[in-house]
Amino acid sequence: MFEHLVERGFELAFTSHAEAILRHDFNDLIAEIDGALGAVVLPLSEIIGGGGGEAKMTQRLRRALAGLGWPKHNFVIAKTVDGSPRESISHEIDHVRRAEAGTIAFEIEWNNKDPFFDRDLENFKRLHAEGAISIGGIITRSSAMQNEMYLRVASYARSQHIQSYDDLLALDLSPTRPQRNQIDKQVTAGRPFSDAWARKFVADKYGMATTHWSKLMDRVARGVGNPCPLILIGLPPTIIDMEA
Repeated sequence: MFEHLVERGFELAFTSHAEAILRHDFNDLIAEIDGALGAVVLPLSEIIGGGGGEAKMTQRLRRALAGLGWPKHNFVIAKTVDGSPRESISHEIDHVRRAEAGTIAFEIEWNNKDPFFDRDLENFKRLHAEGAISIGGIITRSSAMQNEMYLRVASYARSQHIQSYDDLLALDLSPTRPQRNQIDKQVTAGRPFSDAWARKFVADKYGMATTHWSKLMDRVARGVGNPCPLILIGLPPTIIDMEA
C-alpha cells in the first residue's frame, strides 16, 4: 500500500485500524492518494521564498487532491429540540472524498503553528463521533524533512554566494532588525554569514513550534483525536528539487 510514497521516503503512520479500513473499504482511493502525493515536487526556492498567504507548497498539494475529487468542505452539525434549532457547529476541512463505504477527510499542515494540529484532530474526533467521516488524515513535514531543513537552506545560501545583507536583498530576502542582531552575533562568534543566516532563517520559519511530524505524533501519543482512525503522512526531503 502507498508504494510510491514508501519508495520516495514518505513517513506514514496509522491509528485505530485506519490501515485495515483503507484496504477493505477504500481500496480504490489508495491509488489516488499515492499518485497525488507521490508526484509532488518542492522547489528549494519555495522553501526560501517568503511572503504572506498560503504557501505555494500547500497550494500545489491542494490542486493535486482537488483535481481528483477531494474538494474543500464545510461540515455543519445542527441539533434541534422539538423542531427548533438549538445548536449548530461547523467544521471546514481542506479535502473530503466521499465513497460508497464512507468519507475520508484530509488536512494539510505544511507550515503552520503547531496548535493547528489540536484543532484538526479534535475536528476529526467530533466528525467521526457524529458519523460524518470514516477516517481523518493529516499531511505535514516528515521528521527527516524537519531535520534536514537547515542543511538544505545552508547549501542554498552557499550556492548563491550569500555573504552579506546586500546579497540577501538581491534575492528579495530582508531580515528584520532583531533577526540581523542574532545573525551578527553568530558571525562575531566565527560562523560564516551564509550559515548564520540559514540557521536563523530555519529557526524562525520552520522552527520547532511549527507543524511537523514530531509535534503531530506527540499529540497522537496523548490521544488527541482518539478514537477517530487516522492516516498520518510526512513529506520527505526527497521531494525537494535543489536546482529549482
